[in-house]
Amino acid sequence: MERLICIAIGYACGLFQTAYILGKIYHIDIRKQGSGNLGSTNVLRTLGKKAGALNLLCDCLKCIAAILIVRAIFGNSYGDILPLLSLYAAAGCILGHNFPFYLNFKGGKGVAASVGLVIAFDWRIFIICAIVFFGLFFLTHYVSLCSVSAYLAAFISMIIFGQRGSYHMDSYHMIELYIVMGLLTVLAFYRHKKNIKRLLDGTESKIYLSKKNK
Repeated sequence: MERLICIAIGYACGLFQTAYILGKIYHIDIRKQGSGNLGSTNVLRTLGKKAGALNLLCDCLKCIAAILIVRAIFGNSYGDILPLLSLYAAAGCILGHNFPFYLNFKGGKGVAASVGLVIAFDWRIFIICAIVFFGLFFLTHYVSLCSVSAYLAAFISMIIFGQRGSYHMDSYHMIELYIVMGLLTVLAFYRHKKNIKRLLDGTESKIYLSKKNK
């Protein structure tokens, strides 16, 4: 039951659709602009760098908020499996972000929310993902490639740190932790399936931080 509660808390937090709200502030429906995706990359392309950065920040914060709420509720009673419950909260947030019921279950791809996941879950994983993301970005300028690569790095890192005893849970709950993170990784690749196809076809769009580098 506590797992379902964590997912529900996360889902509620994930329903705060920053991209949709920013679009309304700019008097546009972001779903009808660019890729139509309710994510930071589409906001960046459509509304500019400031809006894109704000969208990224807010989507990160809602996942961090979900994890902090769950820790506050279950910290004393379920402290022995708190990392697992925190991940369930993050998973719920990503699901709420990707599949908001009030927008016909059409949201973002969950990458920015997942940044909040790794920040709140384990700062070491965040550092590793940041290195992978920005290293690939400055080499390729393909945000989609950077995103799925960083997600895979997060999954692998969580297993490595988990096997080294960083999360202080028994083997049964550690396996459950890996399964949940593995499913989130699969979801991230699935949500980027069109991007992956374009990458393979050589037609994926690049993003540059400076216009002069285009």
